[in-house]
Amino acid sequence: MKFELKTENENYLKSISKCVTTFSFLVLLVVCFDIALKLGIISRNYQLDYNCMILSVERSKSNFSKLSRLSNLKSKQRILEFCREVVK
Repeated sequence: MKFELKTENENYLKSISKCVTTFSFLVLLVVCFDIALKLGIISRNYQLDYNCMILSVERSKSNFSKLSRLSNLKSKQRILEFCREVVK
């Protein structure tokens, strides 16, 4: 006949392991969210630069509307002033 006693150490290790796993997952999630946010900002800046360069070559209504959406500027004059600063 065999007699075994379970110790509580195993339960503590499992709970610590779950806490560490959950914490690691949350840190990874925050880092991924931060990277996605930074890539969105970088992408928006490149779109502004690209559209300003296109606008300096060809002033069409579609270029003005794209830049208006990206920069939140409504008047053509302000968009042109903004693009002059960006293209420099």
